[in-house]
Amino acid sequence: MPEWFAQWFNDDYLALYPHRDAAEAEHLVQLLGRFTGWTGSWRILDIGCGPGRHAAALAPAGLRPIGLDLSRALLRRAREVTSAPLIRADMRHLPIRRGTMDACLSLFTSFGYFDTDEEHQRTLAGIASTLRPGGWLVLDFLNAAQVRARVGRGPGALEPGAQGSRLRRYLSPDQRYVIKEIHLADGREFSERVRLYDAFDLESMLTAAGIAVRHRFGDYQGAPLADGMPRALLLGQAA
Repeated sequence: MPEWFAQWFNDDYLALYPHRDAAEAEHLVQLLGRFTGWTGSWRILDIGCGPGRHAAALAPAGLRPIGLDLSRALLRRAREVTSAPLIRADMRHLPIRRGTMDACLSLFTSFGYFDTDEEHQRTLAGIASTLRPGGWLVLDFLNAAQVRARVGRGPGALEPGAQGSRLRRYLSPDQRYVIKEIHLADGREFSERVRLYDAFDLESMLTAAGIAVRHRFGDYQGAPLADGMPRALLLGQAA
């Protein structure tokens, strides 16, 4: 049976998340640029690039983004907004030579989708291996502490969503995953399932992959990371 993310990231996904727009991407890119010091010569791998909004925001600064995603549908949409090279690949098996990237980005919770912690750790190690010494790895993840505080255990009632959809979001019984069920108006159903890694866990995994975390933010405005903030945004450098 296909993994959930191989089925769900399609045009239906984009229709339900129209507020994730170019302006938000540009704001995040500006924040990252201030703290990484990237220049126009940098090669930046955008892993899980989706419809290409971050790759499009990187190009005006003269940076050299490369978008990578598993979804054919999202890569087709990315081609509409960016001329950057686009690669269809699974992030667990990156077709990128070691030490060739100046920065790797995993933005907007494009991580945490796999079945085991070992898969996640190997994935981070593979990403880190593509970086030159001193290159940056940016991991933008949901804030697990905030999710656990706001989302209940077990399925509740379905609530109205965009485009006539109905949604429900809940924690797995062991609170290790947050699950989102999506029931589309035409009767099709999809499910998202993301491993809830705390910021401390993410930093430990990055350290194990050879990445030293230099900056920690809780949102795209650069506020400090704290339990009540929406994001766990970690910026680290390769040894």
